[in-house]
Amino acid sequence: MGAYLIRRLLLIIPTLWAIITLNFFIVQIAPGGPVDQAIAAIQFGHGSGVPGVSAEGAGATHAQTGVGNIGDSQYRGARGLDPEIIAEITHRYGFDKPLHERYLKMLGDYLRFDFGDSLFRSASVVQLIGDSLPVSVTLGLWSTLIIYLVSIPLGIRKAVHNGSGFDIWSSAFIIVGYAVPAFLFAILLIVLFAGGTWFDIFPLRGLVSANFDTLPWYKKIADYLWHITLPVLATVIGGFAALTMLTKNAFLDEIRKQYVVTARAKGVGEKQILWKHIFRNAMLLVIAGFPATFISMFFTGSLLIEVMFSLNGLGLLGYEATVSRDYPVMFGTLYIFTLIGLLLNILSDITYTLVDPRIDFEGRG
Repeated sequence: MGAYLIRRLLLIIPTLWAIITLNFFIVQIAPGGPVDQAIAAIQFGHGSGVPGVSAEGAGATHAQTGVGNIGDSQYRGARGLDPEIIAEITHRYGFDKPLHERYLKMLGDYLRFDFGDSLFRSASVVQLIGDSLPVSVTLGLWSTLIIYLVSIPLGIRKAVHNGSGFDIWSSAFIIVGYAVPAFLFAILLIVLFAGGTWFDIFPLRGLVSANFDTLPWYKKIADYLWHITLPVLATVIGGFAALTMLTKNAFLDEIRKQYVVTARAKGVGEKQILWKHIFRNAMLLVIAGFPATFISMFFTGSLLIEVMFSLNGLGLLGYEATVSRDYPVMFGTLYIFTLIGLLLNILSDITYTLVDPRIDFEGRG
């Protein structure tokens, strides 16, 4: 197992390189880059984002130089701006260097986990990710934990009582939950329990209260759970259906196999058959879905929830960076997303061997 884990860890390097490289060259040809964003900000009087260049100064330069003096500029909206202003903006964002130099510099920095500074925020990418990561980790871990704690026992019971009244009404319940979008359920929770119309029980924004640092430890725990209740409930509502049905079908498939019939013929008890034999084999499929479940809760599933509950998580950070073409933040969050996903896949393989020691990844090599 040790040699297999080393090989998997080493494979992370070329995988990260391929993903980062592909995305780097894709965004280079996409319109509306950070230079265009800065030029547009100057044109509309929102400031240039370039040290020493204000919107007023750039606007004055615009008025003095007239329209069309840099008609050969590669940037849209650059007409009428002094070439020195454009050169200063491109230098500020590093686009005055050749493409291959920017690419090689990025690879060297990423090997040292140096993601640089945000183009439009006065903070480093590491600081922004560090501030946002706890929110996403909180939503991802709690949501995944609750989904697994509910779905696995529920799926097992549905398999054991397949076709019963419990199986039918529970299936109807989880299908309805799956059909309700997370953001719509979040709105319902806000209206009912966050002062929207009925009850004002839970807070509407933030992960902790403003006075969190002054609270004793037990009140800090209560305050944290108080804030995270509604976002987690809104996140998990659609996650029960897939895992519950996967668990049920996996157990039903194992229950019908010959070794179960043989065990019953030998007089082995039903509980022993279920937990000693069926459980170990059926759980392999459930474990295989763990990385996808966690990643969907961690990244894609939490974006709207973060927006609605004013949680500055990693999903919201990556989305805002993409909209504003903040390339360092875009690539930094992509790097972290990919790294976490690859590590979770390795963790999934380790869990395979814990559930069923008969699995030998070394033998596959």
